[in-house]
Amino acid sequence: MTCANCVNSVEGILKKLPGVKGAVVALATSLGEVEYVPSAISKDEIVQAIEDAGFEAAFLQSSEQDKVLLGLTGLHTERDVEVLNDILKKLDGLRQFGVNIVLSEVEIVFDPEAVGLRSIVDTIEMASNGRFKADVQNPYTRGASNDAQEASKMLNLLRSSLFLSIPVFFIRMVCPSIPFLSTLLSMHCGPFLMGDLLKWILVSIVQFVVGKRFYVAAYRAVRHGSTNMDVLVVLGTTASYAYSVCALLYGAFTGFHPPVYFETSAMIITFVLLGKYLEVLAKGKTSDAIKKLVELVPSTAILVLKDKEGKHVGEREIDARLVQPGDVLKVLPGSKVPADGVVVWGTSHVNESMITGESAPIPKEVSSVVIGGTINLHGILHIQATKVGSGTVLSQIISLVETAQMSKAPIQKFADYVASIFVPIVITLSIVTFSAWFLCGWLGAYPNSWVAENSNCFVFSLMFAISVVVIACPCALGLATPTAVMVATGIGANHGVLVKGGDALERAQNVKYVVFDKTGTLTQGKAVVTAAKVFSGMDLGDFLTLVASAEASSEHPLAKAVLDYAFHFHFFGKLPSSKDGIEQQKDKVLSQWLLEAEDFSAVPGKGVQCSINGKHVLVGNRSLMTENGVTIPPEAETFLIDLESNAKTGILVAYDGDFVGLMGITDPLKREAAVVVEGLKKLGVHPVMLTGDNWRTAQAVAKEVGIEDVRAEVMPAGKADVVRALQKDGSTVAMVGDGINDSPALAAADVGMAIGGGTDIAIEAADYVLVRNNLEDVITAIDLSRKTFSRIRWNYFFAMAYNVVAIPIAAGALFPFTGLQMPPWLAGACMAFSSVSVVCSSLLLRRYRKPRLTTVLQITVE
Repeated sequence: MTCANCVNSVEGILKKLPGVKGAVVALATSLGEVEYVPSAISKDEIVQAIEDAGFEAAFLQSSEQDKVLLGLTGLHTERDVEVLNDILKKLDGLRQFGVNIVLSEVEIVFDPEAVGLRSIVDTIEMASNGRFKADVQNPYTRGASNDAQEASKMLNLLRSSLFLSIPVFFIRMVCPSIPFLSTLLSMHCGPFLMGDLLKWILVSIVQFVVGKRFYVAAYRAVRHGSTNMDVLVVLGTTASYAYSVCALLYGAFTGFHPPVYFETSAMIITFVLLGKYLEVLAKGKTSDAIKKLVELVPSTAILVLKDKEGKHVGEREIDARLVQPGDVLKVLPGSKVPADGVVVWGTSHVNESMITGESAPIPKEVSSVVIGGTINLHGILHIQATKVGSGTVLSQIISLVETAQMSKAPIQKFADYVASIFVPIVITLSIVTFSAWFLCGWLGAYPNSWVAENSNCFVFSLMFAISVVVIACPCALGLATPTAVMVATGIGANHGVLVKGGDALERAQNVKYVVFDKTGTLTQGKAVVTAAKVFSGMDLGDFLTLVASAEASSEHPLAKAVLDYAFHFHFFGKLPSSKDGIEQQKDKVLSQWLLEAEDFSAVPGKGVQCSINGKHVLVGNRSLMTENGVTIPPEAETFLIDLESNAKTGILVAYDGDFVGLMGITDPLKREAAVVVEGLKKLGVHPVMLTGDNWRTAQAVAKEVGIEDVRAEVMPAGKADVVRALQKDGSTVAMVGDGINDSPALAAADVGMAIGGGTDIAIEAADYVLVRNNLEDVITAIDLSRKTFSRIRWNYFFAMAYNVVAIPIAAGALFPFTGLQMPPWLAGACMAFSSVSVVCSSLLLRRYRKPRLTTVLQITVE
């Protein structure tokens, strides 16, 4: 694919295929994503349809998690295939398989619940007595291999073209100045001049052997009713070549030898190939981010072998892609963690900067969670794998980045439209250019001195027309947006900001409001109880047991704080000193210590209610008490107001219809919250705080971080309404949240940002995923989007300005004033380098440096 029109052609072909539900093709990555019904059409038929349209295609990977492609060493003959089939048929858990002897591959669909991937590989190798050696094919490696093959192919074509074109250039430009060579080349070889005959032979090879790819691609494009850059190259070079052949034959029959322009078509093809080769190399640089992420995955893992009693009996080195959930793996100091898991033995520090962007090493001990691809710094760890393959954090990040690079920004529609009409317009302009110059020359509208010796008005006009066809470049327009988006999504991933597509990037540049959820977003999400007071005759210990029993079934962050406070109140000084020991004892005594709660229900935005010992228990805010007719004593009201004035949340408790006490809970603000809010203001963005908490607490928190616009006592369903209200005047609104109750607002916002520790539902609803639990990344997301679209605008300016300026010059607009004519080969060189310049412009985004917390206040609005 060379331009946006190629993308439109491929997408159009795919969408017409029976069984294809949708298709998206990315020019910058040369990748396509097709959603299809396997029972209606196969992947091979999809690949064949693309190839029939004139494009090279290969299957890379399937989204099915239970499908795997194995490469096999030792698969050479039909007998080998029979042996392999016999082995696979006896393997339990295999749904289907297909062997490709040409590629030495076998595609397997299996039931992960019945058999593991490592078991499949081990069975193939053991049952064949070492005849076969199997390994899991990495789709990213195959993609990189395809890119390398494309670059190698372009380089070979370029070398061939240069090898043949340089002699043609010397014969045309240098040899006439050397008397001996000039005389030699002017000699007759039959009816032809020696020089012209040599050029014809050499250029014919360039035109039809080296340039075959242009003819094939142009033919298939036209056959499918579309046009692209290949059509322009074929028209320009064929016109020059055909005229030269006609001139050569005319000289052979008449004895008058007019000038030939074989070097024009040869040099155009050479420069186009040079441009394409440089473009392939430059586009390869735009995908460096994904390559770096893929390289984080270790190639091997050390599997800890245990007997039936769980004793360590040995170790085995395996392919990291063969790790299965539940495996215990040994991670040596300095090595990479092979999969997501939990530490079951050992202590160490792990460098997670490559995943989260957090520079400080993270301490790990028993029960700590580790992420695949991170580096164990010192100390040996034994981890139990919990997520492997596509389920790991690293794989999900790679998948998000890939999906983002496949998506199209709305601004890309402009390029798609221009590309659809570009080639016909250029061909029309070329015909108009030829006609105008030829008619003016035929009518004597310009002096004969403008036409070169041994030339004529027809040739003079033809050279202008060819230059117009060759200099026009639709590729630059097609690459302007996708290359910038590709680099930006990669840069974002490196900084812990995952963007879900070009459309999200485009919307984020115009953000006017950023709405922050309070709990877990502006605050640390680690609530702690600071006060507990009983306003009845109930004992404090009984009060805490009652509250903890009611909150035990709740998933709210405040519930965990209540449970921890009550647990430590009852068992302080009676537990082991180590954290691991506390957790083990806690699990043992919780079921014995807590009271049985029946009829439990959570009241969104208000609290919880249940029955304990047959009596109704309420734990929540004022609204919950009021709705249930519970009267709050004056002394409790005074205590509550004092808590709320100090940015603490009051949890009120009623038992059997009577108010019994309350607890004060605080959730510390994130250290960067105030500075980030000030930074957003410097960016011209209006911060808003949204919370279900009461007004007094909300205003105290907002004052501390510097937010003037506060929306308090908002129910989860009402958060989306607040977002929609801000959008009424056409403003772009971003929502930053982390919980399930934030997902409606994240979905309603123009730009949803899920903060790193958020739930899967919040992450699914968001447009941006901020991997680190750090608010600085909100500024990074907005700043990166603005820088990206500033670069995209420059790309479009370069691409449009190039065509607007270059086409008139090629058409000879300046010739009457300067006497300078752009030869077609120079026009070809300009066209080749225009697309390279746009890709290089996008690569400048790799120099992006995110605003730091210490310098965030120096940000200026662009």
